[in-house]
Amino acid sequence: MQVADRLLRTPPYPFAELGRLKRNAIEQGVDLVDFGIGDPDQPTPAHIVEALREAATEASTHQYDETGKGLPEFREAIACWYENRFGVSLDPDREVLRLIGAKEGLAHLAWAVLNPGDVALVPDPAYPVYNVASMFAGAETYKLALTEDAGYLPDLEAIPAEVLERAKLMYLCYPNMPTAAVAEREFYQRLVEFARGRKLLVCLDMAYSELYYDGGRPGSLLEVEGAKEVGIEIHSLSKTYNMTGWRLGYAVGNVEALDALEKFKSNVDSGVFLAIQRAGVAALTGPQECTDRMRAIYEKRRDLLVEGLGKVGWQIPKPKATCYVWAPVPQGYTSAGLAETLLGDAGVLVTPGSAYGEQGEGYVRFSLTVQGERQEERIVEAVSRIAEKVKLR
Repeated sequence: MQVADRLLRTPPYPFAELGRLKRNAIEQGVDLVDFGIGDPDQPTPAHIVEALREAATEASTHQYDETGKGLPEFREAIACWYENRFGVSLDPDREVLRLIGAKEGLAHLAWAVLNPGDVALVPDPAYPVYNVASMFAGAETYKLALTEDAGYLPDLEAIPAEVLERAKLMYLCYPNMPTAAVAEREFYQRLVEFARGRKLLVCLDMAYSELYYDGGRPGSLLEVEGAKEVGIEIHSLSKTYNMTGWRLGYAVGNVEALDALEKFKSNVDSGVFLAIQRAGVAALTGPQECTDRMRAIYEKRRDLLVEGLGKVGWQIPKPKATCYVWAPVPQGYTSAGLAETLLGDAGVLVTPGSAYGEQGEGYVRFSLTVQGERQEERIVEAVSRIAEKVKLR
């Protein structure tokens, strides 16, 4: 069978490879401590599950979602949440669009706004979807190096003029996956000014906006005056409410970009199950203590891991946000080499930073969404194994 050239040019999805390594280790009897994929290990809050159950018993939810941008009550709930969280006012009829999870929206945005020959500005290291979706759309990508010295923020002034002439879309993610960096308002102000007048759409992936620690609440690009002229933000309910498998997200901001994305989506998907959108309303408008509890759980795990590894000689900065720890590789290892050693010698699964791009070399990523039971005990166990089995200096 013939396979499309675009697939032949596509590298393996790193999380699929992680799944393969995990299955192989388990089949070989390894007692695996899994810091791999960032899939929340806590259950979806009960009131959200109950909202789904109730909605799913109504025959009216068993039909196609013909609402265009999503159920009006879901879009209203998003607008209210945004006003309460960021102080940003959104028109739910024009500036809000439901998605089948953030990943779908991020990928389809490239198809909606890019032409062959255009350039997409893509961070490195980054979620692989930005680069692959742009390539699928026929565009070229220009990598924005995110380095530790620059706080994992792109150097906008270093982008060559000939690249900017063809650049139509910029993907960014803050709080950042995989580095856990946070962008401040001053950067967003510079970003809005940079994008204005360049016909450049900025897409900010905000999937981790509610996973923050030490009292530092990340802000929104749309808080900056004029941001709606140049930008959209894409959110997911997955990490905020432990709803990864539900596939529910949304995009907000620039009307023209959302209209283009809606038009594209109307030709390739049939919306989100209406009962799931009703559950999304319950998540956004219901008690938010579940998210507070989740932050407290991740913060404790962060401290156990980072402080524990620090005591045995692996010094790692504490992340301010996300559910990830971005750990510099000890001398003598590559990212992949260390990941293989941790798995083979200590039964600890992490993601090599090189899976996220060239700039990820020299790091590995631990996810704080530790799979299995007794997660805190398993973190302590992992630290003990690493100290005993792996040479760190």
